[in-house]
Amino acid sequence: MSDIIRKDPRLAWIRRNRLHPRHAELSGQPLRGPSGLLRKNPRPQWQLGPSGLRRLDRMNLAGGGEVSQLSKKRSEQPKLPLHKVVEPQGYIAVWLPLSGGRLTAHGKDVLGLAQQLAAAQAQSTAVLGVLCGELKEGIAEAGVDRLLQLHGVEGYQPEAWTQLCRQVEREFKPLHWLFPDAGESAELGRRLAVELGERPATGVWKWEGEHLIARTGAGHQDVTRPLCRLLLLLEECALPCTDHRYEAKPVDFEPEALLRARVRDGGRVAVDLADIPLAEAEFILSAGNGVHDWEQFHRAATLLGAAEGASRVAVDDGFMPRNRQVGATGTWVSARVYIAVGISGAVQHLQGIGKVEKVVAINQDTDCDMVKRASLSAIGDSSEILAALMALVEARPAQEVSDAA
Repeated sequence: MSDIIRKDPRLAWIRRNRLHPRHAELSGQPLRGPSGLLRKNPRPQWQLGPSGLRRLDRMNLAGGGEVSQLSKKRSEQPKLPLHKVVEPQGYIAVWLPLSGGRLTAHGKDVLGLAQQLAAAQAQSTAVLGVLCGELKEGIAEAGVDRLLQLHGVEGYQPEAWTQLCRQVEREFKPLHWLFPDAGESAELGRRLAVELGERPATGVWKWEGEHLIARTGAGHQDVTRPLCRLLLLLEECALPCTDHRYEAKPVDFEPEALLRARVRDGGRVAVDLADIPLAEAEFILSAGNGVHDWEQFHRAATLLGAAEGASRVAVDDGFMPRNRQVGATGTWVSARVYIAVGISGAVQHLQGIGKVEKVVAINQDTDCDMVKRASLSAIGDSSEILAALMALVEARPAQEVSDAA
């Protein structure tokens, strides 16, 4: 008999598969303590994004889910050091896109690149954030050194926004203008480029010294071009700022009289939530095999103002239509909030919610993969938790519920 020791291929596969129950045991990583939390972060702080760049672990694979009841508060995070720019001699201007009064993940990526550009300047340079509307959360950790916020310009007003940016250009003379290359921000960046006579760099996803790498050809080809003043940036263009707190100090600014816009915002149009494509929904209530009272689930989605989603099991059982299926074999979603009710978290489903900002898990199994993925988990019977959640929403004034959503 040979004395050669052969490796077990199955054990090697388990060591690579983080979702396997024996992964932590065989990979030599610390097990969970009595509280259900990992004693030590077993995974690297950064993950590789689709573009190949290192970025923050937004899927929360590193830290595991925080298992708590609805009333349990998160533990306080250590206070980050303050990044100060005392007397800026130059500015990097960034247009800040808001979604429901909150800075989007795309905007945080752009601010990360803005701070890198500011740090590379020979003179003291501050990142100047420009936004219109009301903020519902602080942005002290997003990377804004100086904040120019204009109230009273709600809705879609591209001409007023362009005039505001032109005034910022005259008064602050930014070294660079940065815009997210998506939606209204992309349109505004192109409008400003025409006004300033600048040729913008669009589809930029990487900055390397004096060069930019931009994506073209329907996203299948990269081109290199010189660094310019006006940049329209894709998601994952840089890592979000996480090492410091920033002042976000308001600047003195007197806006000129806004021009009479030829484009008028008619306000929001009432839309049936069932008609919203899952890929565009910002708030999703999704059901899985753990949901038994479907009438209650539909009432909860209506009351919360959430689009309905489902796991593949719920769709295959005929409880939800096929176009509501979330996952790699259904629809890839990028919602701001995703509530998973009775979903264990198969690999395909976790892939489909990879770009979701906040995941809330309602489940009876504290060790399921959805709980590990979630930022907040409520452990218990789904019907009881949904009933309690609906009671809390009904007890609040309608305006507060709308603002929270």
